[in-house]
Amino acid sequence: MLLKKINTVLAAAFVLFALWFGSEFILTPETTAPTFGLPSWPSGDGGGFLVVKGVRDVTMALGMGILLVTGHRRALGLVMLVEAFAAFGDMANVLAHHGSAATAFGVHGLTGAVMVLNALLLIHETRKAAAAVPAAVTAAEGAAAAPVRQSV
Repeated sequence: MLLKKINTVLAAAFVLFALWFGSEFILTPETTAPTFGLPSWPSGDGGGFLVVKGVRDVTMALGMGILLVTGHRRALGLVMLVEAFAAFGDMANVLAHHGSAATAFGVHGLTGAVMVLNALLLIHETRKAAAAVPAAVTAAEGAAAAPVRQSV
């Protein structure tokens, strides 16, 4: 039960953080952008890419939030595992463009690593339930295939 509570708190924190951070990039990209870790930012029409990043973060948060609220914990773990690639991609982007290594590893890399950990814990938490489903399906199929006796 403790693992489930820890997983829930971590997942909820990721959802809320991504909603907040994504919203900041959508609403005030000029003040939020410097915290990303890149040495320079696009200007003019290029600033629209900052909003794209914000929309990505909000969309990812909403997807995780729906799975969390509806109780689809194994699916949440799998989705979170995939979405961790965005954080690692952000880290690689900052490093590739000679941005702040401290921000790349300390913000993006750490976020990705904790997302992977949370995802693996969610998957571990739900592995017994996932294993029980095929057994229940097999039992139901066996019962359906059993010959029906008719009394005379």
